[in-house]
Amino acid sequence: MRRIRRAAVAALACGLVFVLAACQGGGTAPSGTAATKNLEVVSWWTSGSEQAALDVLFEDFRSANPGVNVINAAVVGGGGSNAQVVLATRLQAGDPPDVWQTHPGASIRRYIDKGLVADVSSVYQQDNLTSAVSREMLQAVSKGGKQYGVSTGAHRINTLWFNKKLVAKAGVTVPASGYTAGAFLADLAKLKGAGVVPLCLGGKDPFASAELFENTLLGVIGANGWNRLTSDRLRWDGPQVRQALGEFGQMLGYADPEAGALRWDQATKKLASGQCAFESLNDSAYGELRKAGAMEGTDFGYVAHPGTDGLFLTVVDTFVVAKNAKDPRNARAFLASIGTKTTQLAFNRQKGSVPLRADVDVSSLPPYQRSSAKAFLHDQVLLSIAHGEAMTPQFEQGFYDAVAAFARSKDTRAFNDALRDATNQVLPPPG
Repeated sequence: MRRIRRAAVAALACGLVFVLAACQGGGTAPSGTAATKNLEVVSWWTSGSEQAALDVLFEDFRSANPGVNVINAAVVGGGGSNAQVVLATRLQAGDPPDVWQTHPGASIRRYIDKGLVADVSSVYQQDNLTSAVSREMLQAVSKGGKQYGVSTGAHRINTLWFNKKLVAKAGVTVPASGYTAGAFLADLAKLKGAGVVPLCLGGKDPFASAELFENTLLGVIGANGWNRLTSDRLRWDGPQVRQALGEFGQMLGYADPEAGALRWDQATKKLASGQCAFESLNDSAYGELRKAGAMEGTDFGYVAHPGTDGLFLTVVDTFVVAKNAKDPRNARAFLASIGTKTTQLAFNRQKGSVPLRADVDVSSLPPYQRSSAKAFLHDQVLLSIAHGEAMTPQFEQGFYDAVAAFARSKDTRAFNDALRDATNQVLPPPG
């Protein structure tokens, strides 16, 4: 079953590449720009907090564009992988949605390079958006000085959440700045000894395990190592990656036995209700914890994943307009709406992330989001491997395969073999 599933995922990755190539130059923007009555948006936001955040985007758009029928074509499951299947099929059929969700960096670049998305630079001239977004984030959605996507918010991936009551029950000291991997592993062992499920994990969504590993990896190699790794100047079969795999393997030994049957939001709800103690996940978890009624500071706390203080490993939610959108005017109007200060504030309040705009007054947001917004402005921001930002989407799939292979075997050779098979890299066996 695992082989079949992996083959299907690999076929999807190859199929998407084929689709992108086949569609290059295959469609042009409609010549007419008259307003229509429809707008179709594809995303993968379907959990409670995600749906609430998406509703904000739709409501604000409808308010500014009355009479437009917004079609919510969100796809359930897989942390976005199922949506990618649907999107690839539609691109191949020449039937793209008007707007779809992606990420900056390598993810959006595959669409830009193949001419599948429209130049939306004009949107950046509205509401002072160009100067409100950092140069790094602007470049991450740009090519040749033109912008091709508008981002709604930045999630911090390297966050470790914990249930305060369970931590106290096990006699674990509340984690604070400077928390180390060794202390984390010792605390997981103490929780297990106290009869508490130590680690929440939504293993049904591949990105959840991938995030746990990339957080652990970042804690070992630091920002310099991350930049070297993502620019092919640090070996994936080297001693630092092996160290991170070793720590990751130990963490998995404390994971919820039910992890394989849980989506990320279900695992987070278990943390909220006191059924497991820790979860290393991007701060979509924050929106879900609050949606579940958990109170920050009373029911749950948070700290940077061990070894990652002062770093902001991010996944950024971004929307693009199809080059041959059926409703280009409404599509651009939607991107203009999600880029405004009021919409970014209201959206991120629900989502758990923070605005991309530096000029948004975040003083009305809860404490965690205020601290995260400050960190996004002042800490070193790094793009994610697990979400196809720092490296190509093809490598992202290889990364997922490698993490899954290691999770099954706890064998570093299996990790490197899977990575090599998926990416055609020449990696010698680890020494």
